[in-house]
Amino acid sequence: MPTPQTDAFFMPAGDEPAGQRFCLYHQPAPGTAALGSVVYVHPFTEEMNKSRRMAAMQSRALAQAGYAVLQVDLLGCGDSSGDFGDASWDDWVADVLRACQWLGERSSAPLWLWGLRAGCLLAAQAARQLPTPCNFIFWSPTPSGKTQLQQFLRLKAAGDMLGGGAKGVTEGLRQQLAGGQTVEIAGYALSPGLAQGMEQAMLAPPAASQPSLAQPGRLEWLEMSTREDATLSPVAQKAIEQWEQSGFAVRSHIVNGPSFWQTTEIEDAPALVAATLAAVTPPHMMHPVAA
Repeated sequence: MPTPQTDAFFMPAGDEPAGQRFCLYHQPAPGTAALGSVVYVHPFTEEMNKSRRMAAMQSRALAQAGYAVLQVDLLGCGDSSGDFGDASWDDWVADVLRACQWLGERSSAPLWLWGLRAGCLLAAQAARQLPTPCNFIFWSPTPSGKTQLQQFLRLKAAGDMLGGGAKGVTEGLRQQLAGGQTVEIAGYALSPGLAQGMEQAMLAPPAASQPSLAQPGRLEWLEMSTREDATLSPVAQKAIEQWEQSGFAVRSHIVNGPSFWQTTEIEDAPALVAATLAAVTPPHMMHPVAA
């Protein structure tokens, strides 16, 4: 079977000083018509680093199955230009849109936005500005940016408490951000523009009134758990109902495996790769995936 090709490159990102985004483009095997075009939106801070291996494994599997996949490091993340402290939430949404445009110029196959954790929030927000409909793959999505931000601020509070710091650290950080100050947490400089945009982000579907959503697409929602009796949380169930009410065809999947984005050591979740591939690919189009 012909082998898919992966190209690494820097995508121009406008005229701003931090003007390049590092990308990996996984193309289907030569001569293979793409079943879909997939843009991967990575999670927040250290979750991105812990997830790189899994994202690469899934991207290669999708390309082997006939999908064109674009991985992009957002502004100030990974190997892209700029510092993390330079980024705002709107900058990251713009990067997702830029990636969709780049991929759309090279593949006319149906678009999928694939997000992990906070990347799902970015994918949903970017979709509201797309001129065409798209489908979604959500890996253990964060229900709201406010929740993600609160968890991140608590890292600073936990560290200060271990060091004998004063109480009220989280509230103090919020006050600094509200006053326009950048704060440092776990080695990351968090800007007010990023914190504010994240806090307002919700995992809501694109508005049904959008012209591009005359035919709402699909959402494949995949959660990880090591429990045999695991079920979706009430928050996840409520979000899924909202997407269904907007017309999306939603399927939820609970996959056995570790929460690899937060484990101490880098871990694989091969069952998630297989479940994602099965969720998006018609059975008669499935190909064996190379190990």
